[in-house]
Amino acid sequence: MNHRCEWCGHDPLYISYHDEEWGVPVHDDRHLFEMLILEGAQAGLSWLTILKKREHYRKAFHNFEAERIAAYSDEDISRLLADAGIVRNRLKIASAIKNARGVIKIQNEFGTFDSFLWRYVDGVPLKNTWRSIQELPSRTILSDAMSKDLKKRGFNFVGSTICYSFMQAVGMVNDHTTSCFRYAQINRLT
Repeated sequence: MNHRCEWCGHDPLYISYHDEEWGVPVHDDRHLFEMLILEGAQAGLSWLTILKKREHYRKAFHNFEAERIAAYSDEDISRLLADAGIVRNRLKIASAIKNARGVIKIQNEFGTFDSFLWRYVDGVPLKNTWRSIQELPSRTILSDAMSKDLKKRGFNFVGSTICYSFMQAVGMVNDHTTSCFRYAQINRLT
């Protein structure tokens, strides 16, 4: 039996997310945007709640195509507020639209959203060596800088804690504990 990070518990969806996705370096703009929006949607909720709604989020938000979401109208907002398959929070929905517009501006400036984000770690994932989940930070100097920069660019729901969770999820940092079977596997990906 493989030893896993304590946080993923016993739910099969959580285990699958931990084993297959969390901490794997992501360089696809659409996927990066998806994860940023989902991390923001998670604020005040559990990540498992968002994972259970993820497929519906993809349908409701047109597979996280930033250009399409940036053009959402009041009718789209009403449609999303009525959709029980997502977190029906007006501020979080408005944030997704605003953030989509921000992604497009960043792509125009940096070429890709990926280039903009990964510059915080000089394009190479940070390899931490946490022995227990209690050692993991909830934010860092880098997530503080990312948060500040995104907010300056008009993004919402991108506080430092959300940014650090995002960095963990998309593999900008390897925060699997050293006893977790994924720790070494993720380190070998870089």
